[in-house]
Amino acid sequence: MAFCSNCGAQVTGSFCPNCGTAVAGGTAPAGAGAGAGTGYVPPSRPLSAPGMAENVAGALCYLFGFITGIIFLVIAPYNQNKLIRFHAFQSIFFSIGVIVISILISIIMGAVFLSSGGFWTGFLLHRLWDLLVFVVWLYMMFSTYNNKKVKLPLVGDLAEKQA
Repeated sequence: MAFCSNCGAQVTGSFCPNCGTAVAGGTAPAGAGAGAGTGYVPPSRPLSAPGMAENVAGALCYLFGFITGIIFLVIAPYNQNKLIRFHAFQSIFFSIGVIVISILISIIMGAVFLSSGGFWTGFLLHRLWDLLVFVVWLYMMFSTYNNKKVKLPLVGDLAEKQA
């Protein structure tokens, strides 16, 4: 049985599957050997899950708005990636902006159109706003998934500073 001289992992070919070091002749390192009684314990390496691809994680930042943005800012392997942090912050800022503007539109539509009998006009304008937000949301997810970094006006600059 062959062992890597660098990390002590078991090797079946000419390269260590653990660290990639070339193994000449498949010899064990000095003092190494599974169950040889030498006390050699291969160094423990942290288990690393492959995780999501950068584009998938970035697109998922937009999935549920600020909620998924916050989640990706908290999860360890993703919160250290500058591009994913950018998309998470942009998602958060975009969502907050949409919520604020939706509240303002509702107040304005309620005050102006209901008092003048233009309920359907206000309803239609609010649905157009919702459609615009939906199209931008889909575009952001699609673009990010296709490895295209789209910076939204206003919130994109803020997100870049935070990332």
